Amino acid sequence: MTDEKPSKLKIWLLELRAPFFTASLVPTLLGAAIAWESAGTFHPLLFALTLIGVVFAHAGTNVINDYFDYKNGTDLANKNRTPFNGGTPFLVTGVLTPKEVYRGAIAFFVACAAIGLYLAYAASYWIIPLGIVGIGLGYFYTSPKLNLAAMGVGEFAVGLGFGPLVVEGAYLVQTGELSVVPLLAGLPVAFLIGLVLFINQFPDREADSGAGKNHWVVRMGLQKASFWYAGLMVMTFATVVALWAIGVYPVWSLAALVPVAIAYKAVRIVLDKYGSVRELVPAQAMTVQVHLTVGMLISAGLIVAGLL
Repeated sequence: MTDEKPSKLKIWLLELRAPFFTASLVPTLLGAAIAWESAGTFHPLLFALTLIGVVFAHAGTNVINDYFDYKNGTDLANKNRTPFNGGTPFLVTGVLTPKEVYRGAIAFFVACAAIGLYLAYAASYWIIPLGIVGIGLGYFYTSPKLNLAAMGVGEFAVGLGFGPLVVEGAYLVQTGELSVVPLLAGLPVAFLIGLVLFINQFPDREADSGAGKNHWVVRMGLQKASFWYAGLMVMTFATVVALWAIGVYPVWSLAALVPVAIAYKAVRIVLDKYGSVRELVPAQAMTVQVHLTVGMLISAGLIVAGLL
């Protein structure tokens, strides 16, 4: 009995890393929740299109990152792939060709741009520069033409792109206005998605270093990076409290402090097991869980406040 080869559709669904699209859902929902709480407005169709557009940009970023990591040898050298890091194996194994992957990434970026143009027409032309920045951050994250990751600003780029930038854009689509509030409200989400990337770089450190991908885990070393992980996690929850204190979040959004218990477990694992790839996997999963839970609870608090 021979194993059945997966269909092309299944391969592409795995290539896109769809389970991680929560990183697109969280800031999009947060931006819409702020619009609801502050202006009492919610347009379901525009929200759906915004979410689809952000997911397309996210998919394009994932795929183009695999392409460039394959071209620069990172994926070939990486022996520490886990469900959370190391990309997908389809280029390395020849299941997908570099041309297919590159064209797929560009197709997703173009689809995102098409939705963005419609949203610019329907809501505000400020969507266009926000979209250009977002797609640019995704494409140039590992592109040899700029390579934000190698420059040591990859974490900042990911935090900005899946934090304040999307939150502001989702708010803008709902209200037609720009505001500093979504930028501030998106900070905890930015810190957490940055931490998702940061902890996923621990297992990738050796391969990334050899390929010249000098992100902060490579630069600092694993032990020092583990301290930074802990510090940034503390800063995330402190920022939630600070944003409530200055009136950006309603009191209901303090429910976002509940996942601190999960965050504490993740921090303990990272501090104790930073050098063990397999033993870090639970902390990688917990970091994703904290990002999703904190973002959803902040949004839920804003929605409740808008209803009262």
